[in-house]
Amino acid sequence: MNRYTSLALLTDLYELTMAYGYWKLGMADQEAVFHLFFRKPPFNGGYAIAAGLAPVVDFLEEFSFDDSDVEYLATLTGNDGEPLFESPFLNYLRNLELTCDIDAMPEGTLVFGQQPIIRVKGPLLQCQILETALLNIVNFQTLIATKASRISAATGGEPVLEFGLRRAQGIDGGLAASRAAYIGGCAATSNVLAGKLFGIPVRGTHAHSWVMSFDDEQEAFAQYAEVMPNNCVFLVDTYDTLEGVRQAITVGQQLRKKGHKMVGIRLDSGDLAHLSIEARKLLDEADFSDAVIVASNDLDEHIIESLKAQGAKIAVWGVGTKLVTGYDQPALGGVYKLGALKDADGNWQPKLKLSEQPIKTSLPGILQVRRFEDADGLIEDVIYNETLGLDENGLSVDLLDHSNQKKSTREIEGYDLLQPVLRNGKVVAEPDSIETVRNRAQDELKKLRPRYRRLMNPHIYRVGIDLKLHQLREQLITKARQPNN
Repeated sequence: MNRYTSLALLTDLYELTMAYGYWKLGMADQEAVFHLFFRKPPFNGGYAIAAGLAPVVDFLEEFSFDDSDVEYLATLTGNDGEPLFESPFLNYLRNLELTCDIDAMPEGTLVFGQQPIIRVKGPLLQCQILETALLNIVNFQTLIATKASRISAATGGEPVLEFGLRRAQGIDGGLAASRAAYIGGCAATSNVLAGKLFGIPVRGTHAHSWVMSFDDEQEAFAQYAEVMPNNCVFLVDTYDTLEGVRQAITVGQQLRKKGHKMVGIRLDSGDLAHLSIEARKLLDEADFSDAVIVASNDLDEHIIESLKAQGAKIAVWGVGTKLVTGYDQPALGGVYKLGALKDADGNWQPKLKLSEQPIKTSLPGILQVRRFEDADGLIEDVIYNETLGLDENGLSVDLLDHSNQKKSTREIEGYDLLQPVLRNGKVVAEPDSIETVRNRAQDELKKLRPRYRRLMNPHIYRVGIDLKLHQLREQLITKARQPNN
């Protein structure tokens, strides 16, 4: 496997061809503002959890083109066989140092459609070449953190263990998924490297192969108890599940006599509702009421809800494939759009991307998000243009229904979500610890009323567009649709 010493080429080629064009035309240092956002929350849900900022900061702190990067770019050719990039441009990249300002929502913040998660301000060329990597990091981790929060909500507070490494999308995907899943609410991971790198609790006992390595199930459990008496959760479904529970009870009684404890059993196949109910009866009758039942087997939030509705006696949930792959929506669909360019006179000129699909028409300007809440939780968010400021009367239009105009509660001041992260390319706010981020996500979810957190058909949380921004956007749309534009 190649060892990567630089990640500057973790990008799409078109980022570099555009960068070359900006450089060639003397536009490289023109000031620009880009916003990273998604249009709709994933999984047909009502929210997402912003994740990935700490890895973004790590990437930006180390960003540079090394000699091997430049040498590789020099080998690229156009369709005429000539070099794609001139040598002076490659030298420019070799000496490039980031001078961008980055503002972002703190990791673990609840985020909704069209809201900028990250705002990048700086030289046009630099802003452009950061696009792909930022999207790669934030899209995936936000997706998985959100999925983990939905699964954790479905269990009603019972712990979720992330078991997805063997089904994850490669090494990087496995590590990123474990990190994001913990942020979203999982209690632990099976991924030992993620535990080392990120400080996530790790959990795991044995697999079917351990049981199959011995002449019978009781011997397998007994030998495991002998070598790991402080980590005994027995996997009981290798042959006959309920008989496996009885064998686990026998070994659990032997453990107890030696001063140790059987933590529980794990079910990994079959009718989990029925088997967990019957297993619970057997455990309770044998005086193992404190032994937990762990369940796995292609679980997600919907299956967990169904199992709980059937009265399943499961206390710990092991979730793998459908969590770490974002199984029912494998991509967030976040985008990165130009919001403003500074002209020769030093004035910011708002930019708008127009589309026949209204949801794909972007918001112009230098965007910020103001959040309003009271003692009962979140009320609404308003996206506004910092250059224009908020409407003096507190008026905004609903993001999804422009005919729905609302006046914000005047006695509630609100607070801005995008916070400084980098200034002139230097970190000004160190990333929060993963525990801080995880706790923030849990606290934010408590502020979101249950109707917005529902797994199916949630109410839509109100995100408004400040009236000044809305009027600017309409003016730009009208102008763009005029003939000869």
